This record gives sequence, structure tokens and C-alpha cells, in this order.
Amino acid sequence: MVGSVVMSRSRLPLALAGAVLVCLTVLLPDAAQAQFGIRGGPLGVARFAVGHVLGLARLRHGRMAVRGGRTRDAALRSQDPRGAERGQVANPYILRAAMTAQAALSGWHGGRRPQGWWRHPDGSYGWIGPVFWPFAHDDLTTAIVFGDTTSLSLYGYGDIYAAIFAPYAAPELAAYTAPQGRRGRRVPSVEAVCDSSDTGGLPVDRIAAAVQPNEMQRTALDDLGAAWTAARDTIRAACPAQAAMSAAERLGAMQARLDAMIKATDAIAPALGKFTDLLDEDQKARLESLAMERRAALASAQHKDAQTASACDADSDPRYDVKAQRQYEQLVQQQWPAADIAATLKLDDTGRARLDVLQDTTLRTMETLSPCAMKDAAATPQARLAAVKTRLQTMLQAVGGVTDALDDFEFDLGDAQKAAFEAIGPKRGM
Repeated sequence: MVGSVVMSRSRLPLALAGAVLVCLTVLLPDAAQAQFGIRGGPLGVARFAVGHVLGLARLRHGRMAVRGGRTRDAALRSQDPRGAERGQVANPYILRAAMTAQAALSGWHGGRRPQGWWRHPDGSYGWIGPVFWPFAHDDLTTAIVFGDTTSLSLYGYGDIYAAIFAPYAAPELAAYTAPQGRRGRRVPSVEAVCDSSDTGGLPVDRIAAAVQPNEMQRTALDDLGAAWTAARDTIRAACPAQAAMSAAERLGAMQARLDAMIKATDAIAPALGKFTDLLDEDQKARLESLAMERRAALASAQHKDAQTASACDADSDPRYDVKAQRQYEQLVQQQWPAADIAATLKLDDTGRARLDVLQDTTLRTMETLSPCAMKDAAATPQARLAAVKTRLQTMLQAVGGVTDALDDFEFDLGDAQKAAFEAIGPKRGM
């Protein structure tokens, strides 16, 4: 359903048999990208090791699934963009990764370059042109109802880095908000991305089948479904009407989106509490069984690949490895183009100091927004909602800190210097 809506609204080809396979194939990193292109930023390569390892497993399973036409077609017809709970796809994130990759890359260099350093470890993208967090509402639903924070936890440092050093040039960004002319037909519009990526809403029928509500409980469940839909509309309203052409504007777009997601959780909370308070203990257990089924399905998918050890465990966390620590330092130099910025902008000592503050402030978000912080799902929907809100608030605060550091850095820059700074991101994506 999601795939078809995205394709129809953007008039992308409907023949996804080859397109999805291409998306999945090109997202498998080669040796060079394994060192430099793994998403998560410089130090984040090791921090996101668990996500990358799981991502490779997902993509491998996904390629096999896509090659099996029946599995792929069933997933494309599904209302769930991840095709998870129906058992149609071995891993619930494959179709999402393929969809977001196609949408994210369609405007980049005219769609001619089938890769992207700003992708998430699972192969999806936190930025699609000017749109940040395309699956925002779906991620809230998955985390709160099903206790699966996999996608939500991957948002963090790498997305902030991509906001500062956008890989898109101005014409490529503008293609997502331009009138749908002949060229525009190949690039999904902002509206199409925002509308099509958040489709499911609350799985009311599935919840009802699990808890078997009485009349009063059913009314409360319907009210909760309405609140969930209103929350989705709040998030969609934060979609940009036009492309942000500067780092400051992109960070502002992130803040607007995160603020809308926080407001969405606030709107959901009263109706969620009212519904769950009406359930007896047996019904609450059956509601929680939906989350247990999701976790079991994910564990089964991960078990199929021997490389799925969790980097969030101390025994396998690369932070405890001296060699990995040296790689962190090397990757900082590779991905943070501090020397290039200083030389290109001809920074004086004050400018260099402010650049150091911007870099350090951004790098610190790897610790505050570590994906490992959300690895343990809370036991109830209300507790998970509170944990999700805390995560979003932490990210909003982190983006605000980076925004302040960027403002300080750019305070004394002239227009030519600012233009040169904005050109560094697309240049690094060449």
C-alpha cells in the first residue's frame, strides 16, 4: 500500500520487481564503504555496529525475499510497510529500506548515483531530500504498541551530521518541492513522502482481536484510534512546504519535526491511559502479547544470521576495543572536514575555535543519542510512550545545542563563506 502510494503520487515506475532489487543491492556496502560509508558518522560507526550488522543481515534476507516474487508482491500489497506481523517477509524492515532508498536517491544527482553515505545502518534513510524522519508516525506506533524501537533508536548523530553537511545540492533539494513537470515526475514530492510513509495508524482491529473489548472498552479503543490519527496529522503538518537550503534551516526542520512528534505523544497519552485502565489483567497481558510476538519475530530474523551479536553488550561493544578506538579517531578526521572548512573559508583563530566547538558539540550527540539507550523495551504501552517521549526530548535538546554552536560559528562569516560552507556537503557526496 505504502509503496504503491509513493509510486503513484510521484509517478515513479510501478514495476518494482527490478527497482526494489536494485535498491537493496546497491545498499550493500563494498569494502571501501564499509569503512567510510557506514551510517552513523565518524565515531558512530562503532556505536552503530549493532545496527549495521543487523542491517546487513536484513538486506541479505531482503534480497532473497525480493527475488521470491510471491513474497515481495505480498509485502507490497500489505497495509504494513514493513510486512512484519503477517509472516510475509523474513525481516520487517526490508521494504521500508528499499522504499526510502528509492525516494531519497531519486533526486540525488538526478538519481544517477545508487548509494548514499547518509543512510541508516538498516539501509533506510533519515533524510529524504528536505524531509526529516519520513516514517515518524509509524515509528511511534511500532515503538509504543509493539515495543520495537529498532528504527527509532537509529535516529541521532548521523542525521544531525547530514543536516549540517547535506549531500544534496540546491537543485536536487528543490526537485522534491518543485511543480511536477517532466523531470519532477521522477522525484517524489514532499507531500507524497510525508503522506505515504505514515499510513497505518493504530492497529485497532488487531488490538480488538487480542483483548476482546466490551462495549465501553471498544469505545475507548475507538477514541484512542482517533487520537492516534490526529497525532499523525500533527506530525504531517510539520512536513516542510519547501526545501531548506542551509544547515541552520535544516536543523530548524529537524526541531519542528521532533517538536511535532513530542506533541503527538502528548495527544496520545490521555486516550491510551483511559483505554488501558479499563482493561483487566488478562486483557492487559493479551495486549502485551502483541509486543512479545514482535520481539520474537525480530529475534528469529536476527538468529538466521551468525553476525547479529549485539554491540550494546559490554562483551561485544567496540568501545572496549583499542583498535576500534583508533578507527574512531581516523574516521573523525575522514568525515568531519575541519581542515577543508578552515582552508576553504579562510578561518582565523576565532573561526577555527568556533568550528572546533561545533564539531565537539555534534560529536557529543553520539553519546546522548546512543541507539543502545533504547535497547530494552518497557513493559507497558504507557511506559514505552514515556520512554519514546524522553528520547525525542533528548534529541530535540541535542539538535538545539548543535544549532546554537552553528549560529556561533556562522556569526562572523560573510555570505561567500556561508555559501562555501554549504557547498562542502554536496561536494563530499560526489
